[in-house]
Amino acid sequence: PLYQRLLTLRETALGPNHLEVAACLDNLAEVYEAQGQYSQAEPLYQRALMLREQALKPNHPGIATRLHKLAEFFRAQQRYTEAEALHQRALSIRELAFGPQHLHVATSLTSLALLYADQGQYAQAESLYERATAVVEQVLGPDHPEVATMLHNQAEAYRSQGQYDKAEP
Repeated sequence: PLYQRLLTLRETALGPNHLEVAACLDNLAEVYEAQGQYSQAEPLYQRALMLREQALKPNHPGIATRLHKLAEFFRAQQRYTEAEALHQRALSIRELAFGPQHLHVATSLTSLALLYADQGQYAQAESLYERATAVVEQVLGPDHPEVATMLHNQAEAYRSQGQYDKAEP
């Protein structure tokens, strides 16, 4: 009820197309998503994304962040085709905005790899995991804990394919 009230107040004060309204929509959608009320969350996420796309430049990193969130929302529901398209778009925006050697790019690569792994498309996941790991190692250093997470993801992809000789190291 508080998020709904906040949304109404912001829409009244700022207008229905303001970026603060988009933030309120996202917050309310996250409440519905956490409760498993996906049919109530989705239109709010979609409207929030649309507002950002109208207000920001097409390749703005803020749009990539929301595309990523919506893609993960779809992935959790096993709506893989929709999730893939959004993850691909978010990756493209992040590569343009930050360059290929950035942690946001590594996040997009990892999310796309996890999506492929969920579908048993391990060969596609493998190359994305490798790219993401290389970025994280370059940016944070080879001994950073996040590198361990990346290596774990790669090892899981190899293990799932029965490629134990690649998973072991």
